[in-house]
Order: sequence, then structure tokens, then C-alpha cells
Amino acid sequence: MPVAIITGASRGLGLAIATGLTEAGWRLVVDGRDTGALADAATPLGARAVPGDVTDPAHRAALVAAADELGGADLLVNNAGILGPSPQPRLGDYPLDVLRSVYEVNVVAPLGLIQLALPGLRSRGGAIVNVTSDAAVEGYEGWGGYGSAKAAIEQASNVLAAEEPAVRVWRVDPGDLRTRMHQEAFPDEDISDRPLPETVVPAFLRLVSSRPESGRVRLADLSVPA
Repeated sequence: MPVAIITGASRGLGLAIATGLTEAGWRLVVDGRDTGALADAATPLGARAVPGDVTDPAHRAALVAAADELGGADLLVNNAGILGPSPQPRLGDYPLDVLRSVYEVNVVAPLGLIQLALPGLRSRGGAIVNVTSDAAVEGYEGWGGYGSAKAAIEQASNVLAAEEPAVRVWRVDPGDLRTRMHQEAFPDEDISDRPLPETVVPAFLRLVSSRPESGRVRLADLSVPA
């Protein structure tokens, strides 16, 4: 049974991916900052829950150690992230201390976890998924903080793919989904028309099973046979 580490798996897209991978026969190590919510999510899946903050080096090491106890990670899904202020401020007014936090969570922490997991992923021909957004490639007003952080992890993924030919490195855009983060981005809007995170799981499973070359992937572009 392959092993995956999934960050930010107590709700939303992370939980949907965790559920889908479990049903596909994967064993999981999952994390989240809310211990109770993470336990509620992980217990039905039989997943190894490691509560904590991805910005904490000791926590990142604990995630990799937990995966090693299961035989070693074959897949790392960097899903945990933060939006920043809600509503999103324009770059001209963006508080720089908050911007540093957005980059710490969305760029530095995923790279730190990748660095720890890489030796094992290399040896097993594993894969890395860095969850991104169309805000990384489009100039949306008010999205300069989150969008530029996602652009940074996208380019880091791009370079990593060139440096690590034995590992698949996918930067995955799941599209607009009905999640708490998306609601925070549009605090005064009804987002009930957005699809639930579970709707993109078949495309995600197709990605990890078909193992295309490293690159940018829009889950909406992955056709899933009926």
C-alpha cells in the first residue's frame, strides 16, 4: 500500500483528497492545526494524525518520521495554506508583516517539508503535489499577497522538477471550490454555486495514477472516464 503525506487535511480540499486516496488503497499521514478537527477527519480514514503547524520545523520532521514508520512516503501533498487578510488588501496597502506570514506558510513551509521528504521520494520514484491557484498566473486585483506566494511556489516547483528528474513534481490548480478559504476571499458573497472539493477528487486520483510528466496541472483539464 502506498503512503501519502497530506497537509491541511482536516477539512476542505485536503480532507477530500485524503478520503479519495484512502478509498484508492493509500495509507496516510495527515496534519492540521486544530487537533480535534484533525482527529475527527483522520479517525474514519484510519490515517495517522500528526497535529501541528507546517511552519514548525519539528512538526515537519514529525510528518516525515510518521510516514517512514509506514514504509516511507510515495506522495507528498502540500495543501496547507493561508489566504491572508479578508477581504484581500491591495498591494499598495498590504501589511508587510502579514505578507511575510503568507509567504512563510505558502512557500517556505512547503519547501521545508519537501527538503525532508526528498531522499525517500527519490528512492521510491515518488511524487510531490503543490496545490496552487489561478491567482498565481492571473493578475486579479486584491490578490497580490496570496497570488504572488502561489506564483513563488509554482516557480519553486518548476525548478525542483528540473533538478529532481526521479520525482514527479506537479503544481496543481484545483479551480474555485466551495471551501472556507474561498469564502474568506469573498466574505460578502454567496459561493454556493462553486463545486464542492469532492468533485475534483476523481481528476486528482487520475493524476497520481497516470503519473504524467512534471508540470502545471489544472484538474478541470483532466478528463475522467465515466
